[in-house]
Amino acid sequence: MAVQIPLSTISQVDPNPIVEDTFFAGLLEQCLVNEAAPQWLQDIRQQSKSWLSHLSVPTRKDEDWRFIDLSPLTATKFVVSQDIETVYQSLPEAKHSCLVFVNGIYNPNLSDVSGLPEGVYLGSLANLPDDYDAAKYFSQQPGADAFTALNTAGGNEVAVIWADKNTVIETPIHLVFIADGKSESSFAQPRTLIVGSTGSSMALVEEYIGTGEYFTNAVTEVFVEGNARVNHTRLQQESDHSYHIGKTAISQDRDSQYTLHEINLGAKLLRHNPEVWQQGEQTETNLNGLTVATGEQTSDSHSIIALSKPHGTTNQLHKCIVGDRAHTVFNGKVFVPKAAQLTDATQLNRNLMLSSKARVDTKPELQITADNVKCAHGATVSQLEAEEIFYLRSRGLSEDDANQLLIDAFAAEIVDRIPLESLRSKITQTIEQKVKH
Repeated sequence: MAVQIPLSTISQVDPNPIVEDTFFAGLLEQCLVNEAAPQWLQDIRQQSKSWLSHLSVPTRKDEDWRFIDLSPLTATKFVVSQDIETVYQSLPEAKHSCLVFVNGIYNPNLSDVSGLPEGVYLGSLANLPDDYDAAKYFSQQPGADAFTALNTAGGNEVAVIWADKNTVIETPIHLVFIADGKSESSFAQPRTLIVGSTGSSMALVEEYIGTGEYFTNAVTEVFVEGNARVNHTRLQQESDHSYHIGKTAISQDRDSQYTLHEINLGAKLLRHNPEVWQQGEQTETNLNGLTVATGEQTSDSHSIIALSKPHGTTNQLHKCIVGDRAHTVFNGKVFVPKAAQLTDATQLNRNLMLSSKARVDTKPELQITADNVKCAHGATVSQLEAEEIFYLRSRGLSEDDANQLLIDAFAAEIVDRIPLESLRSKITQTIEQKVKH
């Protein structure tokens, strides 16, 4: 595993760093950083900018990026927008627990934080009460890659969800990040900090939507403390002309449980990096992923699950539906060092190809040095079965209806695990619309 360190531990910080990569430098010049931010946050941003000055945009020569081409992204001139007007509405279930950010800026008029139980903070980092120690968590995850460093160095506002000790949040919290690239190619860097304190429980939906051409560079940090539970749904439904690069970094303590439902439906080019760091015994991680790519979309998911203690459990299932000339990539790495004895880890990537011109690259990986574990991984690539279509048509279904029923059944294994019924229906309808075109 490549050496990755938290940005906050970088000791040599250039007080006047010069970012030489022209793409990163052009974006950073436009970023409006809050100069009234606390000193610890300014220090982390400076550390991140210093680190970024030594990095450049990944290319196909980089092993983890060899399947996708970022040149269309770097060739586009993006502008940071300050417009927060929008007509989007939140989900009905989230009307009393919703944060909305437009072009990376908090929109209080569309947000509603009423109705939450005591012991919960839902809002921006700028308004976080002093008794919450955000410096203990912000940017403390491993993995100082270039796009994460860009987000940390040039990000503006931070969405915060914080559940106090033993607090149970029954109503799912909804985060909505809206991008507007109708008039010009825009750029936004959503940042989210989620803290589930000891014994707490929460469910949340993180949604990305937008119009026009734009670039979203998102980072979400999740801390699940001892005996806490976090059920996290990440829905990416960006514009078909957009670029989306995101990281979801998760740190878990002893006896904690974290579940991620990752749904990727939009974006011209998507790269998402879920990274899980199990740091306590008897820790449970569930990663459920579904990608639907059509047209000429490129969707890339690179995940890391790193165990470090005994009795850890991980279960990862990532499915891809690929049509037309679309391209999907799955690279999943599970690390089981010698200290992680009695681990139970499974990883499976299943791909359904709807076109002979579609492309799938899959590479599930297990790196095991412990000698008392139960681990398995695999990948499958298949098409719609002619026998199954024939059987359904013999029962009176048209060919299109038979195809759609099989596609829905393939996706349902992931979609049905999402806790919100309205969201499940919305995703199912979107999938049907995508594969019919």
